[in-house]
Amino acid sequence: MYKVGITGGIGSGKTTACKVFEVLGIPVFYADTVAKEIMIKDIVLVAGIKSAFGKESYFEDGKLNNKHIAGIVFNNEEALAKLNALVHPAVFRAFDAWEETIPQNVPYTLKEAALLFESGSYKMCDTTILVTAPYELKLKRVMQRDEVSAEQVKARMGKQLNDEEKAKLANHFIVNDEQQSIIEQVLTLHQQFLKAAETHKPVNL
Repeated sequence: MYKVGITGGIGSGKTTACKVFEVLGIPVFYADTVAKEIMIKDIVLVAGIKSAFGKESYFEDGKLNNKHIAGIVFNNEEALAKLNALVHPAVFRAFDAWEETIPQNVPYTLKEAALLFESGSYKMCDTTILVTAPYELKLKRVMQRDEVSAEQVKARMGKQLNDEEKAKLANHFIVNDEQQSIIEQVLTLHQQFLKAAETHKPVNL
């Protein structure tokens, strides 16, 4: 099946774009949401996190101790890389399992991931989309959405590749600047993907 990866920096509006694809009948795998789920449900991953970051990583009821994990990885690149090395392969497995549940008559699927390029999972996709937005607009959106300060948003942005770096790896673009229509941009890409899916050949990894 033809696989499309979609990403964008925090506040870019990639989820909004995904919702439009869903209206068109395209299944979307939300990698970041799944990652949060499997960090609780995947026993292999849970064991790995406890081994790497201590049993305090989980509460007695099995829920993830986000504050404990964040306190370790937030300003520690080595620890963050260790966490990603545990989580990303588990998400890849979950995506493969999810793909097997998709009906054969579906032309293509969408994989939404904030770290699509950083994790290397874009290599498992046939093509990719980068959703972009002006920096100040992204900052404003996240501040309003999460009720956090500009400094907090900037710190989170600093953990991701910037749009310029992502653009070097992306095949298609959606501009979410509140001036151009997201719906029209998605419809144009949808038609391109339908044609590409007709002559699709599996990705060579």
